Amino acid sequence: MVGVKWPIAAVLDVVMILVFAAIGRASHHEASPVLDACGTAWPFLAGAAAGWVLVLAVRREPPIALVASWPVWLLTVGVGMAVRHVTGRGVAVSFVIVATLFLGLFMMGWRAIALLLARRRTATA
Repeated sequence: MVGVKWPIAAVLDVVMILVFAAIGRASHHEASPVLDACGTAWPFLAGAAAGWVLVLAVRREPPIALVASWPVWLLTVGVGMAVRHVTGRGVAVSFVIVATLFLGLFMMGWRAIALLLARRRTATA
């Protein structure tokens, strides 16, 4: 692991998804950005939860490390888009691309930063 406890990792994933939704809603100048961001975020939060459950069931460890967390990222996007489609929300190709790239960068990015910091700590210890 990279020195991050699983509750912190889960919260970081939730925060990354909320940031994604908030930035997206703000770019559309919504009247109620907080409520609209929650409406955008919940399908992706459900996808992240599915990813966490899958990784925990298969690997018997939380998806903190980079190699263990890619299913969380992919299910966040996949389930999120499926739920949006089923509920009549937009799943335009451009939105799928932006969501995939943003969530990948941010959800995998915090893990990469944590890994680099952990390696740096052990190298200087």
